[in-house]
Amino acid sequence: MAEQRAHPPTWPSGSWRPGPDDDEPPRGSADPRDVLLAQLELHRARLVREVAGLTDEQLRTPVLPSGWTALELLVHLAAVERRWLEWGSRAAPLPDPWCDQAPDGRWRAPDGATGTSAVAALRARWEVSREVVSGVPLEARAALGGRSTTPEEAPTLGWVLLHLLQETARHVGHLDVVRELLDGQVGE
Repeated sequence: MAEQRAHPPTWPSGSWRPGPDDDEPPRGSADPRDVLLAQLELHRARLVREVAGLTDEQLRTPVLPSGWTALELLVHLAAVERRWLEWGSRAAPLPDPWCDQAPDGRWRAPDGATGTSAVAALRARWEVSREVVSGVPLEARAALGGRSTTPEEAPTLGWVLLHLLQETARHVGHLDVVRELLDGQVGE
C-alpha cells in the first residue's frame, strides 16, 4: 500500500496570523491572495519582534550614516499602509498623507512618540488595512481621487499588497542591521 502524505494545512483567506515561533506561513495554499496576505502578516510580526526590548532611547538613536532611527521607520511603515490602502486604494480624504515625512523629505516621528505608541499605532493601522482589503479581489483597481487621478494610474489591490509586502520585508531587514548595531542582537 502506498504511503499517504498528509496535505499541509490551509486557512481561510487573510485569516492566518503568525505565532511567536513561526518563521514561515503554512505552505498549504495555492491561492495567491492567501499567500500574499500570509507573507505580509509574517513580515509585520517580524517587524515587531525586531524592535521588542529596545528602549525608547535606542529607538531614537540613529546608527546609520543616513541618520534615520528605528522609531522613525516604525512611524513610516504605519504611514505607508495608510497612504496606499486608505488614500491610495479607497481614495479616502487624508489631511496629510505624507505625515511621516519632514519638509526635507526625511522620515520623522511625532513629538512624544515612544516604541510602545509606535507599535500600538502599527497594530491599529494593520487592523484598518485588513478591513480595507477584506473581500476585495486582487484585480480590483484603486478608486480615483486619492493617490490616483486617472484609471491608468490606479494600481490593482494585488499590486498594492505586493508593494506593501516588499517594503515591509525590506525595512525588517534594515531593522535587523540597526538592531545588531544598537545592542548586538542578531535577528532572522
